[in-house]
Formats: sequence, structure tokens, C-alpha cells
Amino acid sequence: HSVSRASPNLTFVPACHPPDPAEVEELQRFVSNSKRLFVMTGAGISTESGIPDYRSEGVGLYARTDRRPIQHAEFVRSASARQRYWARNFVGWPQFSSHQPNKAHLVLRDWEELGKLHWLVTQNVDALHTKAGSQRMTELHGCIHRVFCLACGDRILRSELQEHFEALNPTWKAEAFGVAPDGDVFLTDEQVRNFQVPACRKCGGILKPDVTFFGDTVSQEKVSFVHQRLAESDSMLVAGSSMQVYSGYRFALAARDKKLPIAVLNIGPTRLDHFASLKLNSRCGELLPLIV
Repeated sequence: HSVSRASPNLTFVPACHPPDPAEVEELQRFVSNSKRLFVMTGAGISTESGIPDYRSEGVGLYARTDRRPIQHAEFVRSASARQRYWARNFVGWPQFSSHQPNKAHLVLRDWEELGKLHWLVTQNVDALHTKAGSQRMTELHGCIHRVFCLACGDRILRSELQEHFEALNPTWKAEAFGVAPDGDVFLTDEQVRNFQVPACRKCGGILKPDVTFFGDTVSQEKVSFVHQRLAESDSMLVAGSSMQVYSGYRFALAARDKKLPIAVLNIGPTRLDHFASLKLNSRCGELLPLIV
């Protein structure tokens, strides 16, 4: 597969220096020495596709606004919170769902096909690795392109739910104020007041994106599965993540305990910097395509 030549969208990418040739050589050596590479990606791999992250200095959501992502408990207990979430998500969906993989996603897909990559774990919910064609992969926090019922477990595609929203809200319109990392936009309380939210068509239950919201936990079954893939691996590469969230950080701690070499590719500091074998401050989409 050829890597896309499309220009990256750098709106939400922090400033950084071009890759240093010596660093490229170090990462090349790291990847070449790996026979069963375990890769974990975070929001920093998708910023070059135009999706903002939370924590990047100057350009992340936390730096630009006082907005915070919805909490799991709030979504479950509050109908008005769900109405606000889904109204924002409805407006943002056409743009968010149209984002495409960048060079970094495509390189990891190619590594898998070449047998270099043993397993890929992404903390992202944007489906860009799936769009790129990765298959040996776990979506640690789920995927926003899927929706399920909290009561009966029935699952539908998010694109199908968009049609239900449109049918229920034929005259509802709202202008967005900026895009957030997980597919929603910023709307005022007045804008969302009349937005109608559909219930599960099978049982009338609450529909929720198939993602782990803040305050929720990843299932033990999924955690165990990822630990098994890590146990089969001989090295770990973290790409585009500061690893501030424990659900991902725990696997880096496990890799450290197993004495696996760990390389980190991320603009800005991470929780791994003090024990990683290699730390690189570069754009994923600029550095990874240089590794053969």
C-alpha cells in the first residue's frame, strides 16, 4: 500500500522541530530489532488528521477552552446531559465521521502487513486505524462509530442513529462553536433545549456511544486480552500519547516490569519519559514514514 501524500492538517498539532537524523536512526534500530512489536497510540496520532486532542500545549481542548468531556455517571443519570451530549454530537458528526487516516495510521497498517507489528492498541475512538486497514488491533476505549443500548445491549451504527436524529428533528438547526476531540461541538443550552433524543428501538432503553467515557472503566476482559498480546511481544512503541490516563499507562508499566524496551514518540512530556529506552519529540506522521 502506498502512503497518502495528502498534506497533514496541523491546526491541532503542537509546534516541534523536524526529526533529527540521529533520532530517526535510533528509532529505525529500535523497530528493526523488534520481532513482535506492541504499539499503543493516542490522540497525538490523529491530530494530523484534523482531530483535536485534550492535553497538547497551546492547541489541546484543555488549553483552548474551559470545556471538559462528559462523565459516565452524568450521562447515565441525567436526561438533560444526554440531550446536550447528543445534540452536540449530532451537529459534529458529519465533519467528525469524514476525517481520514494520515501517514502515521497508514504506516502502522503497512507494518502489520509486513509482519513487523504484533499488536496495535489505540486509546482513540475515531476509527482512523480501522479506516486505514489495521486488523490486529484493540480499541481500548471503544469506537464512537458504534452505539449500544444500556438496557438490552442492542448495537447499531452511529451513521444509522444520525438518520433517526434527523427524522425526530426535521426543523432543528444549530450553528456550532468549535469542534471537540470526541466528535461533538460546542452549543449553547438554548440551542439544545428542543433537541429530541431517540430511545432504543428494541426496548426503549438509553442509547450510548460504544466508548469508555471519563469516570468509567475498561472491561476486565479487554484488559486481560491486551495483557496477553503484550506478553507475546518483545518491545513497545507509544505513539502520540502522554499516557496520562491510567487505562493505557498500566500497559507501559507492565512492559517496564517485563523489561521490554520502550520507545516513545510524542510531542511534549509523557509519564514514561523517565523509564523509556528512547524518547522522540516529533510528529508521528512525519517520523514514522521514515522508518523502513
